[in-house]
Amino acid sequence: MTRIAVIDYDMGNLHSACKGLEKAGGVPVVTDRVEDLRSADGVVLPGVGAFDPAMRHLRDRDLVTPIQDIVASGKPFLGICVGLQVLFEGSEEGQEPGLGIIPGRVREFKPEPGITIPHMGWNQLKLTQPDSPLWNQVKTGDWVYFVHSYYPEPTNPDAVAATITHGSQTVAAAVVQDNVMAVQFHPEKSSTIGMQILSNFVVAIQQKSPVLSR
Repeated sequence: MTRIAVIDYDMGNLHSACKGLEKAGGVPVVTDRVEDLRSADGVVLPGVGAFDPAMRHLRDRDLVTPIQDIVASGKPFLGICVGLQVLFEGSEEGQEPGLGIIPGRVREFKPEPGITIPHMGWNQLKLTQPDSPLWNQVKTGDWVYFVHSYYPEPTNPDAVAATITHGSQTVAAAVVQDNVMAVQFHPEKSSTIGMQILSNFVVAIQQKSPVLSR
């Protein structure tokens, strides 16, 4: 049984994230209890909305240091949408400091003729870390679903696992750093490819744990 803690901090569509993880073979547990995060085999931080409220909610629930410690422990961790953005040091969207787990900042799309902001709808991935476990049976050109006006910009470009192009702007769509995997798109809304990505995360958890992988 692959037990996955889904962090509840009033900033995500937890139902759809949990449904996707269940279909992928995980056993999601929605929680804001530190004990549950520590005992889970993997952790997911979902999120919709704005950067500053997300960070305030995490601080109000005393989850900032526990999340940092859990990531530092090597436990498989998946951030989704705003759950990706708060992993960074800060965002052009607001003033709150982020978790600082991934060096870099979150940037705003620049307006230009012919594009819409927020970027809403399907777009094609270009894999820049094609050997990442997150991309098993996923390839460049596959379509995933986005709703965002901001995107991550890691200090280390090698942390970018996939990009998309919106207008003339090519930006990070996913980041992988050690045990941290994070996507700007919504895998739970991305049909077969999204389910494959969630399944890949579950498999990554199982491979991390000798007991689970038996």
